[in-house]
Amino acid sequence: MKFQLEARKRTLQGSGASRRLRRAHRVPAIVYGGTAAPLLIELDHNEILLSLRKEAFGSSVITLMIDGARQDAILRDSQMHPWKPLVLHCDFLRVDATHAIHQTIPLHFVNGDIAPGVKLAAGVVAPVLNDIEVSCLPQDLPAFIEVDLKDLELGDSIHLSQLVFPANVTPVGSGDDLVVVSVQAPKVTAADAAEDAEDAAAAGEEPAAG
Repeated sequence: MKFQLEARKRTLQGSGASRRLRRAHRVPAIVYGGTAAPLLIELDHNEILLSLRKEAFGSSVITLMIDGARQDAILRDSQMHPWKPLVLHCDFLRVDATHAIHQTIPLHFVNGDIAPGVKLAAGVVAPVLNDIEVSCLPQDLPAFIEVDLKDLELGDSIHLSQLVFPANVTPVGSGDDLVVVSVQAPKVTAADAAEDAEDAAAAGEEPAAG
């Protein structure tokens, strides 16, 4: 998915200037990185809010049209109001097509419902990681990494080394072969155990030992 945002340069700084921008439904932002100096910009609030609601926005190369000039960047940070749907500030990092970038992208778990450990053994899918940092050229940046769970039995897990990455994309990490996801037996709560005991008593059976 491709994203393009219209932006304008801004010269005024400080909390007062930022408040005035927000009252005008604009969002203060900054673009930094590379050899150029950091650039203060402003964005349309509704446009950036709708973009932030899309998962792929945080893992895509974004085209910023700043007063008509193109700048490719990735989102590095966004600040939201604690309880209102208001974007307060955004940070963007410039990217260069010839230089690798590090970016965190989401993991998409698929086929969990047909995994033998879930379908036949009533297990539950237990993700350990929901996203992963990768290194690649900007044009090779994937929107997500798919994790196929279709072969997992109860107690099985998938490690980082088992993930399938697109060409020219590599994970960034400490070198540990971390567990990404597993299929675990469902936890039995005290309420569940009491309900099972009541059902067994009603059926004239001995309750299962816990």
